[in-house]
Amino acid sequence: MVCPEITGQSVSPGGNLSGIPGRYTFGTAVPQAEKPDPTMPNVAKAGGIMVASLFLSRVLGLIREMVIGRMFGQSVYTEAYNAAFQIPDLLFYLIAGGALSSAFIPVFSEYLHTGREDDAWEVFSAVTSIMAVLVTAFIVVCMVFTPALVHLIVPGIKGPEADRIYEMATYMARIILPAQFAFFIGGIMFGTLYSRQIFTVPGLGPNIYNIAIILGAVALAPFTAIPTAGMSWGALVGAFVGNILVPLWVMRRIGLKFRFTLSTKHHGVRKVFKLMAPVVFGLSLSGVFGMFLASFASFYSREGESYITAFKNANTLMQAPVGIFGQSMAIGVFPALSQFFAQSRMDLFRDQLGKTMRSVLYLSIPVSLLLIFCPHEVIGLVYEGRAFTPADTARTAPLVTALAIGVPFWCLQPVLMRAFFSVQNTLRPIILGTVATAVFFGGSCLVVWAKLPPLMLALAGSAAAILMVVLLLANAKQIVEGLAMPAILKTGGQSILASCVSTAIFWGLSRGFHLLRFDTNRAVDMVVGLVFITVSMWGYYWVTKRMGMPETDYLDRVARKLNRQRAENDSAK
Repeated sequence: MVCPEITGQSVSPGGNLSGIPGRYTFGTAVPQAEKPDPTMPNVAKAGGIMVASLFLSRVLGLIREMVIGRMFGQSVYTEAYNAAFQIPDLLFYLIAGGALSSAFIPVFSEYLHTGREDDAWEVFSAVTSIMAVLVTAFIVVCMVFTPALVHLIVPGIKGPEADRIYEMATYMARIILPAQFAFFIGGIMFGTLYSRQIFTVPGLGPNIYNIAIILGAVALAPFTAIPTAGMSWGALVGAFVGNILVPLWVMRRIGLKFRFTLSTKHHGVRKVFKLMAPVVFGLSLSGVFGMFLASFASFYSREGESYITAFKNANTLMQAPVGIFGQSMAIGVFPALSQFFAQSRMDLFRDQLGKTMRSVLYLSIPVSLLLIFCPHEVIGLVYEGRAFTPADTARTAPLVTALAIGVPFWCLQPVLMRAFFSVQNTLRPIILGTVATAVFFGGSCLVVWAKLPPLMLALAGSAAAILMVVLLLANAKQIVEGLAMPAILKTGGQSILASCVSTAIFWGLSRGFHLLRFDTNRAVDMVVGLVFITVSMWGYYWVTKRMGMPETDYLDRVARKLNRQRAENDSAK
């Protein structure tokens, strides 16, 4: 489910030829004619805002899936609903999607932070206008050919309900498709806000989207012929409110300068589309993973075994830490890396990239181990109840374990990708991503052809994520020298050791609670489960603090800030 990323030989402010990928050295002198903006980006604040925003988004996403699971379980309705989203996801991917902002932000930032704001708005106007026309045309084409596209993307559904599932998926896909216009145009507006170090408003978009889907499930489902169609209408409304209306209101307040134009004469416009080209025509693993997973999962779907939904549920749990820690940190650091490159401050670029990678490992590894060793407990906490049965939990748990192995690597991937994008080198990471995608596709074909268990399909996804990170790190010297890999590996090793302790704490508390067989209701079980997770995470923090890991300093600063604010509020009373 999508929610929301060079011509000429002109010299960039940093002295490098624009658009020529290669190795960038430290200490390159900045030309005196264009003094860089001395304002330093606050990466910690940006990362904190995005972590908080995406944490809320993932919590709402889990609540959304919880509501869907409780109301519809893993049924023909959820199979059709999840299949319906594959066409919008394909459209989002084919015409760049997240790649658009990945190419747009470095170019917009280059003009904005080197005293050429009018040029920045000219690029914004042209890119927005051109993409609006293209997206509208693609949506119309997809609306016409929706039935054929549904069969093409999820070809393996069999059984007496297959025709009904395809018919419902076609109906819901046509409802959802126009939402892609909001995601594309909203993505460009979010890019301009990120470049100005405004992160709160873009963080609202996915939260509004999730709330709208939840309201669609609760309020509209009883009144629609297809119960899950209520969520499709909610997704459509939430996409336009969160990605068009809210950012547009903020951009008007900061001085939006937009005029409709389809001209590509401006060098910056041509640069954006040239940087986008490799991403569009390549096969980024993160871009196609969900679609491929649903497509191959359809071959396992039979009457009473809804594997499209099972894989969707498992992938949602796996993607929660990826969004909270990986994507949020990547979004937070991206404008800063772009600015450091534009100002030729590659020493700061190197240090910030290494620090971000260590933070991502520190935060993602404990969640990974928790999902690997305690999938039944987590699934029971999030999904189980009413229509979501213990049989659904048993079907989903092995998939969660297999996908969770790749969590730290999925989290590192967006950070490393944006490091390449920030130096305006989109070709190399997309080539590497295409290689990893080919490995996943080939492995998945082998799994389906050999009729191996669904677990192997999930393992193929984790293996591809690991390969992707290895390839990116092996090529990191192409963008920055001196990345402190020993420190990064040390952080990973220490985090694994501490995570073993925190996972054991959660497992022991959960097992003891269930052995005592308390007669509790669902709400109490959820509260107790959340308390156990909190206790285990505090155990992780305590162990890493004893190890002297520097990543704990950030949590200490947050705690001190909260205590200071509490003291100020108490004194004000």
